[in-house]
Order: sequence, then C-alpha cells, then structure tokens
Amino acid sequence: LEKMTDLVAVWEVALSDGVHKIEFEHGTTSGKRVVYVDGKEEIRREWMFKLVGKETFTVGATKTKAAINIDAVSGFAYEYTLEINGKSLKKYLENRLKTTNTWILNLGGTDYRIVLEKDTMDVWCNGEKTETAGEFVEDGTETHFTVADHSCCIKAVSSGKRKEGIIHTLIVDNREIPEAVE
Repeated sequence: LEKMTDLVAVWEVALSDGVHKIEFEHGTTSGKRVVYVDGKEEIRREWMFKLVGKETFTVGATKTKAAINIDAVSGFAYEYTLEINGKSLKKYLENRLKTTNTWILNLGGTDYRIVLEKDTMDVWCNGEKTETAGEFVEDGTETHFTVADHSCCIKAVSSGKRKEGIIHTLIVDNREIPEAVE
C-alpha cells in the first residue's frame, strides 16, 4: 500500500449508521485525486489536467450523497470543502442536531451508539437499523427495541414549549441515558 503523501484533507462525519472517516488525496503536480471512505478507496483519478472541480461519492449504509469541492484560493493553494446531501458539512451537522438524537452507552463491556431519526422514528444501533415497536401512551409515545438482550425505550413527550418541541429520552433497563454530543 503506497503511503498517502498527497493527503490534503480528513473529515469525520456522523451519520445514522456510524461515524465515517473521509480522506482526500490531491496531487497538485500529477493531478491525482483519491477519495477514501473508512479507509476504502472510493475514487481514484490519475493525471487530471484540471486541478479544480468536484468529486462525488456516497457514504455509509444509507448511501448518503457526498461531494468534495476543490477550489483554487491563490497561486498553487487549494481549498477543499466537503458537502453532505448538498449542504456544507457545517450546515449538514447543524441540521442533523435538529433531526436526530444520539446516545452512547456501554452494556456488558460493549459500546453502543443509538441514533433516533426524528422524522421517520427509525432507530439505528451500531450501524444497523433496529426493529422497533411504537405505542401511544398517556403523555406521548414510546418506541421499544432491544439491544444485547436489554430492553430499551425512547420516550417522546411534549416539552410544553413551542420552541423546544418534543423531548426524546432513552431509557435502558429503567435507567435514563444522557444524550451524546457528536
């Protein structure tokens, strides 16, 4: 395996199915462009005469659309920006904070990353979409599922405040799990 000598950018992107590492090589003398997702080569282009442009690819089990923009800043300096689903990484992550909840927990010595997609109520556990059962309860809804033989429940209750909306709480074995900040 050749050493990544032309590595110019590395991003970590948290998606529902996990945190993905995107690496980009740009050989400004050879015109080479290589995109790696989680260490696996996704795109390789040799001898690109146009040094600026865009490389598009997908990330993760959800095949999320991604693009790396290559722009000339000045002389031989370049700027590399990552877009996810057509938004800048910053905008995408800000939007993701509003549309998902993430919890990290340890059960029996194993770490689990649980993600709730609020728009679909899909629950992901360590990169796999999980079977859930939803039910209406007196003060909201409960979404039940299991992780490593532990009963889990995401409670959704109204905050009573319009700006805050619905509050989602993960309960595992009758214990509330604090939300993670990614």
